[in-house]
Amino acid sequence: MKFGMNLLLWTGELNDDTPAVLEMLKSQGYDGVELPLFNPDLDYAAWGQRLDDLGLERTAVTVRGEEDNPISPDAAARAQGVANTKQALDCCAAVGATHLVGPYHSALGAFSGQGPSEDEWKWGVESMREVAEHAATVNVTLGVECLNRFETYLLNTHGDAARFAKDVDHPNCRIMYDTFHANIEEKNIAEAIRGSADMICHVHISENDRSTPGSGNVRWAENFDTLKEVGYDGWLMIEAFGLALPELVAATKIWRRMYESEEQLSRDGLAFMKEQYAQRWS
Repeated sequence: MKFGMNLLLWTGELNDDTPAVLEMLKSQGYDGVELPLFNPDLDYAAWGQRLDDLGLERTAVTVRGEEDNPISPDAAARAQGVANTKQALDCCAAVGATHLVGPYHSALGAFSGQGPSEDEWKWGVESMREVAEHAATVNVTLGVECLNRFETYLLNTHGDAARFAKDVDHPNCRIMYDTFHANIEEKNIAEAIRGSADMICHVHISENDRSTPGSGNVRWAENFDTLKEVGYDGWLMIEAFGLALPELVAATKIWRRMYESEEQLSRDGLAFMKEQYAQRWS
C-alpha cells in the first residue's frame, strides 16, 4: 500500500510555493502526491526531477469542462476533450505520474436536466477508448472517477463507472474508488467496492465534509474492511479541499474552512490511514 496526498488542498497549479509543501509532506511520511494537471504549459519534466530528488512518487488529476466535454453533441467539443486529456497524459509521462484520475469522462458541473442519453454514453465510451489508446503509449493508467449527482450526471456510482470502463474495453482504462462520493451515492459501501473491485486501480480517502479523514461520518470500517477483503493494494490518496481553488468552487462547494491548518489535515489524515492499514493489512 502507498499513502499519498492530493495537492488540491493547497493549489490548482504547481508554483513557487509548492516545493515547501512537498518537503513538508515528505517529512510527514507520505510516499507520494497527486498533482493537479490543469495547466499543460508547465515544465513537468523539471517538476518530475524535483519529486525524484525528494523521493516522492506521483499520480495526477484532471477534469474536463463544457468547452471540451467528451459527451457533448458537438463533435468539435468531443474532439477537444480527447485532445486535452491526451495532452494531460503527455504531461503525466513528463512528470513521471503513473495514474491519471478524475472526472474527465464528461464536463464537471454541467447538466442537461436529465440522466445520460444513449448517445452521451456512446460518445463517452468512444472518447475514452481513444484516450486509453494514447495512455498505453505513454504507460499511464486511467482511473476514471464517478462523482455524486450534484457534480455530474454521466457516472454517479462505482457500478456506473465499472460498466463504463468495461464498455471502453481497454487495459489502460480502469476506475478509482472515492469514499466521499460513495458516502453520498452508494446504498451499500461493501457491495459497491466488491462489485467494481476488478476495475479499481486507485482510491481517494475523503471525509464526508472534505476535511480531515477520520473526523466525520464516512463509514470507514466498511470501506477499509472491504478494500482489504478484495485484496486492494494500491494508493490510498487523501483528497481534501479548502478555499484555495476558486476555479473548482462551483463543483466542490467549499465555502468555509473545516480544519485547523493544511499541515494538521495532512498529518492527521496520514496517521488515520496508517492506523487503519495497521489494523487490517499488517
